[in-house]
Amino acid sequence: MKVLIVNGPNLNLLGTREPEIYGTTSMEDYLENLKSEFPSYEIQYYQSNIEGELINRLQHDDFDALVINPGAFTHYSYAIADCLKNIQKPKVEVHISNIYKREEFRQKSVTATNTDAVLSGFGMEGYRLAILSLK
Repeated sequence: MKVLIVNGPNLNLLGTREPEIYGTTSMEDYLENLKSEFPSYEIQYYQSNIEGELINRLQHDDFDALVINPGAFTHYSYAIADCLKNIQKPKVEVHISNIYKREEFRQKSVTATNTDAVLSGFGMEGYRLAILSLK
């Protein structure tokens, strides 16, 4: 199974960005853990701070399942929501922090209705839990 993990804006800073919220592990280091734990899966990773680039990547259709953390686009990107609606594959939305314990604007996801599940507040483990749910 080819699993695509997509991260949105500012998630390229994982490991250094607000470590009290996002932890101190970089995505690159965490990806190595995921690849070791799921050797039978081909795990691909893509991150962009640009909405259109994220949509272009999602439209490549070269994966079997999707784990997406849209970052701030979660709260207002109807373009990404529409893109997700057209992907007919398993999709899990992940948020490292518990978005429901944060600022009011972060408590709404316009993208979640077009995914199969949402994991929020499990830290980086959310990515692992999302992949587990795909088995």
